[in-house]
Amino acid sequence: MSAPFLPAPFFARRAGPLDALLGEADRALRVLSRAATASRPYPADAPEAADTLDERERRHAAGLMRVNHVGEVCAQALYRGQAVACRDEAARNLMHSAAAEEVDHLAWCDRRLRELDSRPSLLNPLWYAGSFALGVLASAAGAPRNLGFMAETERQVEEHLDSHLRTLPEQDRRSRQIVRQMRDEEAAHRASAERAGGVALPAPVRGAMRAMSKVMTRTAYWI
Repeated sequence: MSAPFLPAPFFARRAGPLDALLGEADRALRVLSRAATASRPYPADAPEAADTLDERERRHAAGLMRVNHVGEVCAQALYRGQAVACRDEAARNLMHSAAAEEVDHLAWCDRRLRELDSRPSLLNPLWYAGSFALGVLASAAGAPRNLGFMAETERQVEEHLDSHLRTLPEQDRRSRQIVRQMRDEEAAHRASAERAGGVALPAPVRGAMRAMSKVMTRTAYWI
């Protein structure tokens, strides 16, 4: 049996610099190699609908699920980057907990892409590296801003997933079930970050985050 995707001992202690570096490298490789496995049941329990989708609808559904998969790749990198430099143990544990749940989202999106005979974004290594660096930068602003960054990220992801529910083909119930559960859990992550003391980010920062998200989603839909 392979080792768990999120090794508990790694979260149970503060590793030395070399251990931490190796742990982050291993995490990145697992995410990018599609080795993530879900710890919870696949939420898409509706009968397979791929055969009822025409080619245009199938391509559109696959494009949206590829964007969602990129979002989960970025979530892993963001939370790891935020946690690696965070000195507040409670905030760090909250990020680790959210990251663990996001692993399920990553695996679900990957499975749905396979069902739609599609693939993840070819630019996932770039998305991961950039998101990890952004997470480290956010962590340097202190725990309240770090948690505020987490809350704002999840708020924008909620909006993004709501937009997917409006445009996914009505008969693609499997994709809709996945996206709906992801949206509900992202909302819970946002609320947790706010309760833990996350503060609202300045408007220019929120705007920059939206602009970066648009570039990522529009690119990932195709590439």
